[in-house]
This record gives sequence, C-alpha cells and structure tokens, in this order.
Amino acid sequence: MNENQQYVWYASYGSNINADRFLCYIKGGQPEGSSQVEIGCKDATLPLDESTFTIERPLYFAKEAVRWETQGVAFIGLHEDKENRTYSKKYLITVEQFLDVVKQENNGIDFEIDLKEVKRKGSKVFQHYSWYGNILFLGDEGGFPIYTFTAPWDINDVEWNKPSHAYLKTIIKGLSKDYIDDEIFTYLQNKPGIKDRYTDSELALLLKEK
Repeated sequence: MNENQQYVWYASYGSNINADRFLCYIKGGQPEGSSQVEIGCKDATLPLDESTFTIERPLYFAKEAVRWETQGVAFIGLHEDKENRTYSKKYLITVEQFLDVVKQENNGIDFEIDLKEVKRKGSKVFQHYSWYGNILFLGDEGGFPIYTFTAPWDINDVEWNKPSHAYLKTIIKGLSKDYIDDEIFTYLQNKPGIKDRYTDSELALLLKEK
C-alpha cells in the first residue's frame, strides 16, 4: 500500500461484479460481450483487495446501453430496503482510480466531487442527466469508506428494461465466484427488468452457459 495514496472501497453491483470486466476500467480493454473499449485509469495498479458486500438497496435494470446491445443495465434504488438487498463485490482502489472509473461509466465527462461531502451527506448528484451521476456512501470497512454510484432517479421513476444475455451473463460469472447457481437464479429472477422479461428456462440456460 502506498502511504501517500488515499484508498476507498468501490462497491460494484452490475457488470463490474465480474472482476475481469471491472479490470478493463482499471487497465483498459474491451470486456467480453461489450462493444466498448475502455480507456482504463491513469493509474493501472490492480486493486489491493476485493470481497463480497451486501447493499441494502434494490437492484433493477433500465435504459438502453449501446455498449450492451442497446438493452438494460443495472442500477440500485436510492433508499434502503432490507427486503430487497443487492449482492455486490467491492474493490479497494485509490480515490483517483475510483473517480476515473466513475468518469468512464459516465462516458468520459469531466466533473468535480468531494468524497468527504458525499460521506457526510450520504449521497451527492454531480450530473443530473448522467445515468451514473449519483455517488452514494455505504459505510466503512477496515478503515476505508465504501462508495458506489447509481442514477439520480429512483427505481420507480424510470421504465425498467431487459438486460442483454451478454450483460446478464457477465453478472452471473461474477456472482458465481461466491454463490451457487440456485442462489443466483433466485436472486435474479424477480429483479425489475428481469421479471416477466426473462423466462425461468432462459435464465437457467444463462447459468449453464457461464
């Protein structure tokens, strides 16, 4: 650990829950199933640590992401919901890397954000029109703050949309490092954007193909 650096946990819940996909944001490169080549962070140092994490907010899929076959991508709700928790993988990275990841997730926009203010307030919208223009503080672990990002809108303020097979398979591959297939199936099948848009057999097939 570089004593001159500040570190934070980035809690991922969408495709970045798959470490191979996330590292394209760190090192650059094209993730499997995505049409976008990521530029990577200015500092391409690998995360110091990673571990599972549960976010007490609901997961849903919405919008149409060009990089993922113009279909839905993952977001989390703005309010705590202990009945609808979201599985997450958190990575210990530098503040600079976290902000570079946020920039890449928001199509390279320039922005300024004070993470201490985010921690104090619990959340901060830095771009109202950006899909991931809202940074959330989720607590501390091991002496480091945990942050993630989602949309400025809430779960019922947007039309839900089915994620592509490639996008959902990326998430499934990430989840499979820590959960068995039955757990993953039960976790995903009723999520807004998947429920009534994926049949049980379609979802089961993606689990087999992972």
